[in-house]
Amino acid sequence: MLKTSALAAFLGLTVLLSGSVTAQSNQPPEEFTATAIVNNNLGAGAGRVIIRVERWSSEAERGQLTRTLMKDGPNSLLDQLRDMKPVGTIRTPDSLGYDLRYAHQEPGEDGGRRVVIATDRPIGFWEAANRPRTVDYPFTVIQMELDKNGEGKGTLSFATKIIARGNTIELENFASAPAMLNDIKSRTIRTNGVR
Repeated sequence: MLKTSALAAFLGLTVLLSGSVTAQSNQPPEEFTATAIVNNNLGAGAGRVIIRVERWSSEAERGQLTRTLMKDGPNSLLDQLRDMKPVGTIRTPDSLGYDLRYAHQEPGEDGGRRVVIATDRPIGFWEAANRPRTVDYPFTVIQMELDKNGEGKGTLSFATKIIARGNTIELENFASAPAMLNDIKSRTIRTNGVR
């Protein structure tokens, strides 16, 4: 298990705890492509991942998730996240998309931006029936740092716990390391469904 420092996790998920500078719901839909590289205790390999954000989470949604996590804890956060309207999907080129439930961005350095995307993770029949330790890591969290051209890098934590400790958030990954997202490229997508 990899436990990120409270400070690093707070910086990565600061959008859940602080006010946003930009109006999220006014941002256009966007697609991100990246090379995901996995090298941890759960496996190794690389492949392409496609993250599509059809809408950005509203400030009301952000506030609701923040209050739930700080007041009622991660189990209630998971329930609330599952009840939210999807914001987009994540998939590989040869798979169906899995719904994403939260997407937020904020300005970064030199005209860039930080993007945080979160969702529950798929739990298969075997995992639900046998309840190994992995069921205690029900979140997927994607963090991306993009430059002003919409290119960058990030991480994808597939099996993660989100823990509130005072005014900070701590991420604990079941894997020894998250997947690295390299060569991220973004592009605006048309709202009528045409690429």
